[in-house]
Amino acid sequence: MSGTVAAPEGITDPPIDDLLGHVDSKYALVIYSAKRARQINAYYSQLSEGLLENVGPLLETRNQEKPLSIAMREISAGLLTIESVEPAEGSQD
Repeated sequence: MSGTVAAPEGITDPPIDDLLGHVDSKYALVIYSAKRARQINAYYSQLSEGLLENVGPLLETRNQEKPLSIAMREISAGLLTIESVEPAEGSQD
């Protein structure tokens, strides 16, 4: 059993099936988690500059954890909510 990981981390933790319970579709999950990961990444970039325009991670992070993994753990923990934005009247798509 050499080479196996007892507790997988990253994209498999939390499980995708659990994450899909928080969104309408897998496509919404991709957009939702990617936007949050960009916010976390921007937060870390601004931290070194002394600017704090974005909200940092809402839970304890692990050493060398990627922003996407943090975002997915936040979604799984129910710390984030999705609000749909209706297009303004008169706007055309």
